[in-house]
Amino acid sequence: MAAQRRNLMQSREQHQSWTDDLPLCQMCGVGTAPNCVYGPDGKGTQSHTNEDGHLRFRGEDGCFLYGVFNGYDGSRVASFASQCLTAELLLGQLNSSHTDNDVRRILTQAFDVVEKSYFETIDDALAEKANLSNYLPPHNENVSFHHSSQSQKVQDRLKELEQEVSGGATAVVALILNNKLYIANVGTNRALLCKSSSDGQNQVLQIGRPHSTDNEDELQRLAALGVDSARVRQAGQIAGQSSTRRLGDYPVKFNYNEIDLLSAAKTRPIIAEPEIHGSQSLDSVTGFLLLMSEGLINALESAHGPEQANQEIVAMVAAELAQQSSLEAAAQSVVDRIKRLHHDVYVSGRQRATYCSRHEDMTLLIRTLNYTLADGALTPTQGGRIYPVSVPYSNSQSTSKTSVTLSLVMPSQGTLTNGTNTASTLEEGTPTPGQSPTATLQSTNTQTQSSSSSSGDGSLFRQRGSQAAQPDETGRVPPYVDFSQFYRLWGSDHSDGQSTQGGLGPQ
Repeated sequence: MAAQRRNLMQSREQHQSWTDDLPLCQMCGVGTAPNCVYGPDGKGTQSHTNEDGHLRFRGEDGCFLYGVFNGYDGSRVASFASQCLTAELLLGQLNSSHTDNDVRRILTQAFDVVEKSYFETIDDALAEKANLSNYLPPHNENVSFHHSSQSQKVQDRLKELEQEVSGGATAVVALILNNKLYIANVGTNRALLCKSSSDGQNQVLQIGRPHSTDNEDELQRLAALGVDSARVRQAGQIAGQSSTRRLGDYPVKFNYNEIDLLSAAKTRPIIAEPEIHGSQSLDSVTGFLLLMSEGLINALESAHGPEQANQEIVAMVAAELAQQSSLEAAAQSVVDRIKRLHHDVYVSGRQRATYCSRHEDMTLLIRTLNYTLADGALTPTQGGRIYPVSVPYSNSQSTSKTSVTLSLVMPSQGTLTNGTNTASTLEEGTPTPGQSPTATLQSTNTQTQSSSSSSGDGSLFRQRGSQAAQPDETGRVPPYVDFSQFYRLWGSDHSDGQSTQGGLGPQ
Protein backbone atom coordinates (compact mmCIF):
# COMPACT_ATOMS: atom_id res chain seq x y z
CA MET A 1 0.00 0.00 0.00
CA ALA A 2 2.86 2.38 0.82
CA ALA A 3 4.37 1.79 -2.63
CA GLN A 4 1.02 2.56 -4.26
CA ARG A 5 0.74 5.81 -2.37
CA ARG A 6 4.24 6.85 -3.43
CA ASN A 7 3.52 5.98 -7.06
CA LEU A 8 0.31 7.99 -6.92
CA MET A 9 2.15 10.97 -5.52
CA GLN A 10 5.02 10.77 -8.02
CA SER A 11 2.69 10.40 -11.01
CA ARG A 12 0.75 13.53 -10.08
CA GLU A 13 3.83 15.51 -9.01
CA GLN A 14 4.38 16.66 -12.60
CA HIS A 15 0.92 18.20 -12.88
CA GLN A 16 -1.22 18.77 -9.82
CA SER A 17 -0.41 17.85 -6.25
CA TRP A 18 -2.83 15.24 -4.95
CA THR A 19 -3.01 17.17 -1.69
CA ASP A 20 -4.91 19.88 -3.58
CA ASP A 21 -7.92 17.59 -3.19
CA LEU A 22 -7.70 17.64 0.61
CA PRO A 23 -9.57 20.35 2.51
CA LEU A 24 -7.44 22.98 4.19
CA CYS A 25 -8.01 23.62 7.87
CA GLN A 26 -9.84 26.91 8.33
CA MET A 27 -8.73 27.24 11.98
CA CYS A 28 -5.17 27.79 10.86
CA GLY A 29 -3.12 30.63 9.35
CA VAL A 30 0.42 30.74 7.96
CA GLY A 31 2.83 33.65 7.59
CA THR A 32 6.13 33.53 5.69
CA ALA A 33 9.09 35.70 4.76
CA PRO A 34 12.09 34.88 2.54
CA ASN A 35 15.70 34.99 3.66
CA CYS A 36 17.53 38.31 3.63
CA VAL A 37 21.12 39.58 3.70
CA TYR A 38 21.60 43.24 4.64
CA GLY A 39 24.05 45.51 2.90
CA PRO A 40 25.98 48.36 4.56
CA ASP A 41 23.11 50.72 3.70
CA GLY A 42 20.60 48.50 5.49
CA LYS A 43 18.89 47.34 2.32
CA GLY A 44 18.23 43.62 2.13
CA THR A 45 18.60 41.14 -0.72
CA GLN A 46 17.40 37.56 -0.99
CA SER A 47 20.29 35.11 -1.32
CA HIS A 48 18.29 32.05 -2.43
CA THR A 49 14.74 30.96 -3.11
CA ASN A 50 12.51 30.25 -0.11
CA GLU A 51 13.29 26.71 1.10
CA ASP A 52 10.68 26.37 3.86
CA GLY A 53 7.49 24.36 3.50
CA HIS A 54 4.31 23.73 5.47
CA LEU A 55 1.10 21.70 5.49
CA ARG A 56 -2.30 22.27 7.11
CA PHE A 57 -5.00 19.76 6.27
CA ARG A 58 -8.26 18.53 7.73
CA GLY A 59 -8.66 14.79 7.36
CA GLU A 60 -11.53 12.47 8.13
CA ASP A 61 -12.73 11.23 11.50
CA GLY A 62 -11.79 14.45 13.32
CA CYS A 63 -8.15 14.32 12.25
CA PHE A 64 -6.05 17.45 11.62
CA LEU A 65 -2.45 17.59 10.40
CA TYR A 66 -0.07 20.55 10.46
CA GLY A 67 3.62 20.88 9.78
CA VAL A 68 6.47 23.34 9.24
CA PHE A 69 9.57 22.26 7.33
CA ASN A 70 12.86 24.14 7.31
CA GLY A 71 14.73 23.22 4.13
CA TYR A 72 18.38 23.88 3.36
CA ASP A 73 20.54 23.55 0.25
CA GLY A 74 17.34 23.65 -1.78
CA SER A 75 13.62 23.15 -1.19
CA ARG A 76 13.43 19.63 -2.64
CA VAL A 77 13.38 17.72 0.67
CA ALA A 78 10.98 20.11 2.43
CA SER A 79 8.56 19.96 -0.50
CA PHE A 80 8.78 16.18 -0.78
CA ALA A 81 8.35 15.67 2.96
CA SER A 82 5.20 17.82 3.13
CA GLN A 83 3.68 15.77 0.30
CA CYS A 84 4.76 12.30 1.36
CA LEU A 85 4.07 12.75 5.06
CA THR A 86 0.53 13.80 4.27
CA ALA A 87 0.13 10.69 2.09
CA GLU A 88 1.36 8.49 4.91
CA LEU A 89 -1.02 9.92 7.50
CA LEU A 90 -4.23 11.14 5.88
CA LEU A 91 -5.23 8.32 3.53
CA GLY A 92 -7.12 6.35 6.14
CA GLN A 93 -4.17 5.33 8.29
CA LEU A 94 -5.51 7.17 11.36
CA ASN A 95 -8.94 6.82 12.94
CA SER A 96 -10.63 7.52 16.25
CA SER A 97 -10.18 3.94 17.49
CA HIS A 98 -6.38 4.25 17.65
CA THR A 99 -4.69 4.37 21.04
CA ASP A 100 -1.83 6.69 21.96
CA ASN A 101 0.68 3.93 21.25
CA ASP A 102 -0.91 3.35 17.85
CA VAL A 103 -0.58 7.02 16.98
CA ARG A 104 3.06 7.10 18.05
CA ARG A 105 3.82 4.03 15.97
CA ILE A 106 2.07 5.41 12.89
CA LEU A 107 3.86 8.76 13.18
CA THR A 108 7.26 7.10 13.54
CA GLN A 109 6.60 4.82 10.56
CA ALA A 110 5.47 7.79 8.47
CA PHE A 111 8.76 9.63 9.00
CA ASP A 112 10.68 6.45 8.16
CA VAL A 113 8.74 6.07 4.90
CA VAL A 114 9.37 9.73 4.01
CA GLU A 115 13.11 9.27 4.47
CA LYS A 116 13.33 6.06 2.46
CA SER A 117 10.98 7.32 -0.25
CA TYR A 118 13.03 10.46 -0.73
CA PHE A 119 16.24 8.50 -1.19
CA GLU A 120 14.46 6.34 -3.77
CA THR A 121 13.71 9.47 -5.80
CA ILE A 122 17.42 10.29 -6.12
CA ASP A 123 18.58 6.76 -7.04
CA ASP A 124 18.97 7.63 -10.73
CA ALA A 125 20.95 10.76 -9.94
CA LEU A 126 23.24 8.82 -7.63
CA ALA A 127 23.83 6.15 -10.29
CA GLU A 128 24.63 8.75 -12.94
CA LYS A 129 26.92 10.57 -10.53
CA ALA A 130 28.84 7.37 -9.75
CA ASN A 131 29.15 6.54 -13.44
CA LEU A 132 30.44 9.98 -14.46
CA SER A 133 32.90 10.03 -11.58
CA ASN A 134 34.67 7.04 -13.14
CA TYR A 135 35.65 9.18 -16.10
CA LEU A 136 37.55 11.75 -14.05
CA PRO A 137 40.88 11.43 -12.22
CA PRO A 138 41.76 10.13 -9.74
CA HIS A 139 39.05 7.48 -10.26
CA ASN A 140 40.45 6.57 -13.65
CA GLU A 141 43.82 8.05 -14.56
CA ASN A 142 43.94 6.09 -17.84
CA VAL A 143 40.92 7.89 -19.30
CA SER A 144 41.68 11.00 -21.35
CA PHE A 145 39.23 13.28 -23.12
CA HIS A 146 39.66 14.21 -26.74
CA HIS A 147 38.56 17.72 -25.96
CA SER A 148 38.79 19.77 -22.81
CA SER A 149 35.16 20.81 -23.39
CA GLN A 150 34.06 17.23 -22.77
CA SER A 151 35.83 17.20 -19.42
CA GLN A 152 34.19 20.48 -18.51
CA LYS A 153 30.76 19.14 -19.44
CA VAL A 154 31.27 16.13 -17.19
CA GLN A 155 32.36 18.32 -14.31
CA ASP A 156 29.40 20.65 -14.79
CA ARG A 157 27.01 17.73 -14.85
CA LEU A 158 28.57 16.30 -11.69
CA LYS A 159 27.99 19.62 -9.93
CA GLU A 160 24.34 19.53 -10.97
CA LEU A 161 23.96 15.98 -9.69
CA GLU A 162 25.70 16.84 -6.44
CA GLN A 163 23.20 19.62 -5.89
CA GLU A 164 20.32 17.28 -6.72
CA VAL A 165 21.29 14.67 -4.13
CA SER A 166 22.27 17.19 -1.45
CA GLY A 167 20.01 19.14 0.84
CA GLY A 168 17.70 18.23 3.64
CA ALA A 169 15.04 19.55 5.98
CA THR A 170 14.00 19.64 9.60
CA ALA A 171 10.35 19.22 10.53
CA VAL A 172 7.89 19.85 13.33
CA VAL A 173 4.48 18.20 12.85
CA ALA A 174 1.31 18.51 14.91
CA LEU A 175 -1.46 15.92 14.76
CA ILE A 176 -4.86 16.37 16.40
CA LEU A 177 -6.91 13.19 16.72
CA ASN A 178 -9.82 12.60 19.11
CA ASN A 179 -9.15 16.18 20.23
CA LYS A 180 -5.73 15.12 21.51
CA LEU A 181 -2.51 16.84 20.42
CA TYR A 182 0.60 14.97 19.32
CA ILE A 183 3.86 16.69 18.32
CA ALA A 184 6.50 14.93 16.21
CA ASN A 185 9.80 16.78 15.88
CA VAL A 186 12.95 16.19 13.83
CA GLY A 187 15.53 18.94 14.14
CA THR A 188 15.50 22.55 15.26
CA ASN A 189 12.01 23.93 14.59
CA ARG A 190 9.78 24.76 17.55
CA ALA A 191 6.25 24.12 18.84
CA LEU A 192 4.53 26.26 21.48
CA LEU A 193 1.16 25.53 23.09
CA CYS A 194 -0.49 28.53 24.74
CA LYS A 195 -3.29 27.74 27.18
CA SER A 196 -5.47 30.10 29.17
CA SER A 197 -6.12 28.86 32.70
CA SER A 198 -9.30 29.43 34.69
CA ASP A 199 -7.76 32.40 36.52
CA GLY A 200 -6.93 34.12 33.23
CA GLN A 201 -3.24 33.29 33.19
CA ASN A 202 -1.55 32.34 29.93
CA GLN A 203 0.57 29.22 30.23
CA VAL A 204 3.19 28.83 27.52
CA LEU A 205 4.49 25.31 26.89
CA GLN A 206 7.49 24.71 24.65
CA ILE A 207 6.93 21.15 23.51
CA GLY A 208 10.21 19.31 23.42
CA ARG A 209 13.73 20.60 22.83
CA PRO A 210 15.52 21.14 19.51
CA HIS A 211 17.77 18.37 18.26
CA SER A 212 20.87 20.52 18.14
CA THR A 213 24.55 20.37 19.01
CA ASP A 214 23.87 21.77 22.51
CA ASN A 215 21.12 19.28 23.41
CA GLU A 216 22.52 17.07 26.16
CA ASP A 217 20.36 14.09 25.24
CA GLU A 218 21.49 14.26 21.61
CA LEU A 219 25.14 14.62 22.62
CA GLN A 220 24.79 11.51 24.78
CA ARG A 221 23.21 9.65 21.88
CA LEU A 222 26.12 10.60 19.62
CA ALA A 223 28.67 9.72 22.32
CA ALA A 224 27.14 6.23 22.62
CA LEU A 225 27.88 5.77 18.92
CA GLY A 226 31.55 6.67 19.39
CA VAL A 227 31.36 10.34 18.37
CA ASP A 228 33.35 12.88 20.36
CA SER A 229 30.46 14.91 21.76
CA ALA A 230 32.76 17.60 23.20
CA ARG A 231 34.05 18.36 19.70
CA VAL A 232 30.51 18.44 18.35
CA ARG A 233 29.44 20.90 21.04
CA GLN A 234 32.45 23.10 20.36
CA ALA A 235 31.93 23.04 16.57
CA GLY A 236 28.26 23.97 16.94
CA GLN A 237 27.45 22.52 13.52
CA ILE A 238 27.63 19.22 11.67
CA ALA A 239 28.17 19.58 7.93
CA GLY A 240 26.94 23.15 8.00
CA GLN A 241 23.81 22.56 10.10
CA SER A 242 23.17 22.80 13.84
CA SER A 243 20.65 19.94 13.78
CA THR A 244 21.48 16.39 14.85
CA ARG A 245 18.31 14.94 13.31
CA ARG A 246 17.26 15.69 9.72
CA LEU A 247 15.27 14.42 6.78
CA GLY A 248 17.29 13.72 3.65
CA ASP A 249 20.88 15.03 3.44
CA TYR A 250 22.28 12.01 1.61
CA PRO A 251 25.98 13.01 1.86
CA VAL A 252 25.78 13.16 5.66
CA LYS A 253 23.62 10.07 6.08
CA PHE A 254 25.63 7.74 3.83
CA ASN A 255 29.11 9.28 3.84
CA TYR A 256 29.37 10.16 7.52
CA ASN A 257 32.64 8.20 7.83
CA GLU A 258 34.22 10.81 5.54
CA ILE A 259 33.16 13.68 7.85
CA ASP A 260 35.80 14.39 10.48
CA LEU A 261 33.38 14.99 13.36
CA LEU A 262 31.42 11.80 12.61
CA SER A 263 34.14 9.50 11.29
CA ALA A 264 34.34 7.47 14.54
CA ALA A 265 30.62 6.66 14.59
CA LYS A 266 29.71 2.97 14.69
CA THR A 267 26.41 3.49 12.89
CA ARG A 268 24.64 6.38 11.15
CA PRO A 269 24.73 9.26 13.67
CA ILE A 270 22.42 11.77 11.93
CA ILE A 271 18.94 10.26 11.90
CA ALA A 272 15.39 11.13 10.84
CA GLU A 273 13.59 9.41 13.72
CA PRO A 274 11.10 11.84 15.28
CA GLU A 275 10.78 12.59 18.96
CA ILE A 276 7.07 12.33 19.71
CA HIS A 277 5.27 14.14 22.53
CA GLY A 278 1.66 13.46 23.43
CA SER A 279 -1.09 13.08 24.08
CA GLN A 280 -2.44 16.37 25.39
CA SER A 281 -6.21 16.65 25.68
CA LEU A 282 -7.59 19.80 24.09
CA ASP A 283 -11.15 19.39 25.37
CA SER A 284 -11.03 22.36 27.75
CA VAL A 285 -8.17 24.30 26.18
CA THR A 286 -8.62 27.86 24.97
CA GLY A 287 -5.62 29.38 23.25
CA PHE A 288 -3.48 28.58 20.24
CA LEU A 289 -0.75 26.31 18.91
CA LEU A 290 2.33 27.74 17.19
CA LEU A 291 4.67 25.90 14.82
CA MET A 292 7.78 27.89 13.84
CA SER A 293 10.71 27.33 11.53
CA GLU A 294 14.24 27.70 12.82
CA GLY A 295 14.70 30.85 10.75
CA LEU A 296 11.89 32.66 12.60
CA ILE A 297 13.21 31.65 16.01
CA ASN A 298 16.78 32.63 15.18
CA ALA A 299 15.71 36.02 13.80
CA LEU A 300 13.86 36.93 16.99
CA GLU A 301 16.61 35.60 19.27
CA SER A 302 19.29 37.40 17.26
CA ALA A 303 17.47 40.70 17.69
CA HIS A 304 16.40 40.44 21.34
CA GLY A 305 18.30 37.53 22.85
CA PRO A 306 16.96 34.06 23.67
CA GLU A 307 15.78 34.76 27.23
CA GLN A 308 12.25 35.95 26.42
CA ALA A 309 11.80 34.68 22.85
CA ASN A 310 8.86 32.39 23.63
CA GLN A 311 7.07 35.04 25.67
CA GLU A 312 7.65 37.71 23.03
CA ILE A 313 6.24 35.73 20.14
CA VAL A 314 3.22 34.63 22.19
CA ALA A 315 2.55 38.26 23.07
CA MET A 316 2.82 39.26 19.42
CA VAL A 317 0.45 36.50 18.32
CA ALA A 318 -2.06 37.30 21.06
CA ALA A 319 -2.06 40.98 20.13
CA GLU A 320 -2.53 40.27 16.42
CA LEU A 321 -5.33 37.78 17.07
CA ALA A 322 -7.07 40.48 19.09
CA GLN A 323 -6.90 42.91 16.16
CA GLN A 324 -7.14 40.78 13.02
CA SER A 325 -10.26 39.18 11.60
CA SER A 326 -8.19 36.68 9.59
CA LEU A 327 -5.78 34.05 10.90
CA GLU A 328 -3.73 34.38 7.73
CA ALA A 329 -3.38 38.12 8.32
CA ALA A 330 -2.48 37.59 11.97
CA ALA A 331 0.26 35.07 11.15
CA GLN A 332 1.70 37.25 8.41
CA SER A 333 1.63 40.33 10.64
CA VAL A 334 3.66 38.53 13.30
CA VAL A 335 6.25 37.41 10.75
CA ASP A 336 6.45 40.93 9.33
CA ARG A 337 6.87 42.34 12.84
CA ILE A 338 9.79 39.99 13.59
CA LYS A 339 11.36 40.79 10.22
CA ARG A 340 11.07 44.50 11.04
CA LEU A 341 12.55 44.06 14.54
CA HIS A 342 15.49 42.15 13.11
CA HIS A 343 16.18 44.80 10.49
CA ASP A 344 15.81 47.68 12.96
CA VAL A 345 18.34 46.15 15.35
CA TYR A 346 20.82 45.74 12.49
CA VAL A 347 20.58 49.34 11.29
CA SER A 348 20.62 50.67 14.87
CA GLY A 349 24.26 49.68 15.34
CA ARG A 350 23.49 48.55 18.88
CA GLN A 351 25.13 45.71 20.71
CA ARG A 352 23.17 42.94 19.02
CA ALA A 353 23.49 44.42 15.53
CA THR A 354 26.40 42.09 14.75
CA TYR A 355 24.03 39.11 15.19
CA CYS A 356 21.52 40.52 12.72
CA SER A 357 23.41 40.88 9.44
CA ARG A 358 21.14 38.27 7.86
CA HIS A 359 18.22 35.94 8.54
CA GLU A 360 16.97 32.74 6.95
CA ASP A 361 13.50 31.91 5.62
CA MET A 362 10.78 32.34 8.24
CA THR A 363 7.51 30.43 8.63
CA LEU A 364 4.88 30.70 11.38
CA LEU A 365 1.77 28.52 11.60
CA ILE A 366 -1.00 29.48 14.04
CA ARG A 367 -3.76 27.02 14.93
CA THR A 368 -6.44 28.39 17.24
CA LEU A 369 -8.04 26.23 19.93
CA ASN A 370 -11.61 27.18 20.90
CA TYR A 371 -10.59 30.75 20.12
CA THR A 372 -12.74 33.40 18.46
CA LEU A 373 -11.04 36.17 16.52
CA ALA A 374 -11.92 39.76 17.36
CA ASP A 375 -13.71 41.94 14.86
CA GLY A 376 -10.71 43.70 13.37
CA ALA A 377 -12.97 46.05 11.39
CA LEU A 378 -13.97 47.98 14.51
CA THR A 379 -11.90 51.02 15.42
CA PRO A 380 -11.45 52.06 19.06
CA THR A 381 -14.09 54.80 18.68
CA GLN A 382 -16.53 52.26 17.27
CA GLY A 383 -16.27 49.93 20.24
CA GLY A 384 -13.03 48.21 19.35
CA ARG A 385 -10.05 48.16 21.71
CA ILE A 386 -6.33 48.79 21.44
CA TYR A 387 -4.06 45.78 21.98
CA PRO A 388 -0.49 47.08 21.78
CA VAL A 389 2.61 45.00 22.29
CA SER A 390 5.82 46.98 22.59
CA VAL A 391 9.13 45.15 22.59
CA PRO A 392 11.80 47.87 22.68
CA TYR A 393 15.45 46.91 22.44
CA SER A 394 17.57 47.87 25.41
CA ASN A 395 20.69 49.91 24.68
CA SER A 396 22.14 49.15 28.07
CA GLN A 397 25.75 48.06 28.35
CA SER A 398 24.61 44.76 29.80
CA THR A 399 24.21 42.01 27.20
CA SER A 400 22.85 39.36 29.53
CA LYS A 401 19.25 40.58 29.42
CA THR A 402 16.97 42.30 26.98
CA SER A 403 14.51 44.90 28.18
CA VAL A 404 10.96 43.90 27.31
CA THR A 405 7.68 45.68 27.88
CA LEU A 406 4.57 43.72 26.99
CA SER A 407 1.18 45.38 27.13
CA LEU A 408 -1.79 43.11 26.48
CA VAL A 409 -5.54 43.55 26.69
CA MET A 410 -7.22 40.43 25.42
CA PRO A 411 -10.77 39.60 24.28
CA SER A 412 -13.21 38.56 26.97
CA GLN A 413 -13.37 34.98 25.75
CA GLY A 414 -10.29 32.95 26.52
CA THR A 415 -8.46 35.87 28.08
CA LEU A 416 -4.72 35.46 27.55
CA THR A 417 -3.06 37.87 29.93
CA ASN A 418 0.33 37.85 31.59
CA GLY A 419 1.04 34.38 32.89
CA THR A 420 3.59 31.70 33.48
CA ASN A 421 5.91 30.20 30.92
CA THR A 422 7.01 26.60 31.08
CA ALA A 423 9.10 24.91 28.44
CA SER A 424 8.23 21.24 28.59
CA THR A 425 7.12 18.09 26.95
CA LEU A 426 3.44 17.28 27.10
CA GLU A 427 3.99 14.37 29.45
CA GLU A 428 6.40 15.69 32.05
CA GLY A 429 6.18 19.48 32.14
CA THR A 430 9.94 19.74 32.74
CA PRO A 431 11.30 23.26 32.32
CA THR A 432 13.88 23.78 29.61
CA PRO A 433 17.31 24.54 31.13
CA GLY A 434 17.90 28.26 31.21
CA GLN A 435 14.23 29.15 31.47
CA SER A 436 12.40 29.77 34.70
CA PRO A 437 9.10 27.93 35.25
CA THR A 438 7.79 31.11 36.88
CA ALA A 439 8.83 33.56 34.17
CA THR A 440 5.95 35.72 33.02
CA LEU A 441 5.01 37.47 29.84
CA GLN A 442 6.13 40.61 31.59
CA SER A 443 9.90 40.91 31.77
CA THR A 444 11.27 40.97 35.32
CA ASN A 445 14.14 43.15 34.12
CA THR A 446 14.33 46.13 36.46
CA GLN A 447 15.37 48.42 33.60
CA THR A 448 11.81 48.49 32.27
CA GLN A 449 8.51 49.08 34.01
CA SER A 450 6.17 46.26 33.04
CA SER A 451 2.54 46.99 32.39
CA SER A 452 -0.55 44.79 32.56
CA SER A 453 -2.59 47.17 30.47
CA SER A 454 -2.11 49.53 27.58
CA SER A 455 -1.78 52.56 29.83
CA GLY A 456 0.42 53.75 32.64
CA ASP A 457 4.01 54.89 32.92
CA GLY A 458 6.58 52.85 31.04
CA SER A 459 4.27 51.86 28.20
CA LEU A 460 5.00 53.07 24.70
CA PHE A 461 1.29 53.04 23.95
CA ARG A 462 -1.60 54.87 25.54
CA GLN A 463 -5.29 54.17 25.26
CA ARG A 464 -7.33 56.94 23.68
CA GLY A 465 -9.78 58.88 25.74
CA SER A 466 -13.27 57.53 25.95
CA GLN A 467 -14.67 60.70 24.38
CA ALA A 468 -13.48 60.85 20.80
CA ALA A 469 -13.76 64.09 18.81
CA GLN A 470 -16.82 64.12 16.56
CA PRO A 471 -16.84 65.48 12.96
CA ASP A 472 -18.42 68.89 12.39
CA GLU A 473 -21.04 69.73 9.74
CA THR A 474 -18.33 69.71 7.04
CA GLY A 475 -17.24 66.21 7.99
CA ARG A 476 -13.96 67.42 9.50
CA VAL A 477 -12.67 66.60 12.97
CA PRO A 478 -11.78 69.76 14.95
CA PRO A 479 -8.04 70.13 15.55
CA TYR A 480 -6.88 68.91 18.94
CA VAL A 481 -3.28 70.19 18.71
CA ASP A 482 -2.72 73.97 19.03
CA PHE A 483 -0.22 75.15 16.41
CA SER A 484 -0.82 78.88 16.97
CA GLN A 485 2.51 79.35 18.72
CA PHE A 486 4.28 77.64 15.82
CA TYR A 487 2.53 79.81 13.25
CA ARG A 488 3.37 82.99 15.20
CA LEU A 489 7.07 82.13 15.49
CA TRP A 490 7.32 80.96 11.90
CA GLY A 491 5.63 84.15 10.68
CA SER A 492 7.94 86.41 12.67
CA ASP A 493 11.00 84.67 11.22
CA HIS A 494 9.84 84.55 7.58
CA SER A 495 7.58 87.56 7.10
CA ASP A 496 10.39 89.90 5.96
CA GLY A 497 8.28 92.79 7.04
CA GLN A 498 5.21 91.55 5.18
CA SER A 499 1.99 90.47 6.73
CA THR A 500 1.51 86.74 7.24
CA GLN A 501 -2.16 87.00 6.51
CA GLY A 502 -3.08 84.60 3.76
CA GLY A 503 0.15 82.68 4.37
CA LEU A 504 0.84 79.72 6.62
CA GLY A 505 -1.79 78.79 9.12
CA PRO A 506 -5.47 77.84 9.20
CA GLN A 507 -7.72 79.95 7.02
